Amino acid sequence: MSMTQEARFPARRRPVLCRHACAHRLVVSMIALAALPLLSSAAAAEVTSVGGGGFEVREQVHVASAPAAVYAALLAPGRWWDPKHTYSGDAAHLTLEAKVGGCWCESIPGGGAVEHMTVIYLAPNKAVRFRGSLGPLQAMGVVGSLTITLASAGTGTDVTFDYAIGGYAKDGFENLSKGVDAVLGSQAARLKMLLETGAPSASS
Repeated sequence: MSMTQEARFPARRRPVLCRHACAHRLVVSMIALAALPLLSSAAAAEVTSVGGGGFEVREQVHVASAPAAVYAALLAPGRWWDPKHTYSGDAAHLTLEAKVGGCWCESIPGGGAVEHMTVIYLAPNKAVRFRGSLGPLQAMGVVGSLTITLASAGTGTDVTFDYAIGGYAKDGFENLSKGVDAVLGSQAARLKMLLETGAPSASS
């Protein structure tokens, strides 16, 4: 988060930190997912680079929907983001303001809130870019850039998630990158399933 972020966001929208237990649950979930194979409907996931200063991951899915439909779904993360990877445990509490400087935020029962990411680039039906650190990364000395691009492919859309993280991690980024890759890959798969079946998972 930049030093000027407080100036850009009014006090009512500044993030309120989640309880320690909530953050711990997110860390455990990421580590557990890193050890599991992705479902058959999951994205093509890859840690594209990792080093002492950070890492990059890429997730790719082909969605049998037009770019306009995919773009609209992207801007409504409450429809497809896994509730297990929220602070409140309910994806319905997620909101996204579709404008530069807009907040991808989450309300927490009891008056709390989290700012997950900030919109820094919008190209309708083509791309969206966010700045921010998801999940347990938020409590670390890192900053991230998530770019989601859409490309027409036949009658559908190729969707690519590129997430780059840079900064400091006491234990390095090797294991952390695998956890982030698995979690983001599962989110891309849920987006695909939502658009193709009407629900982000078989149990929805």
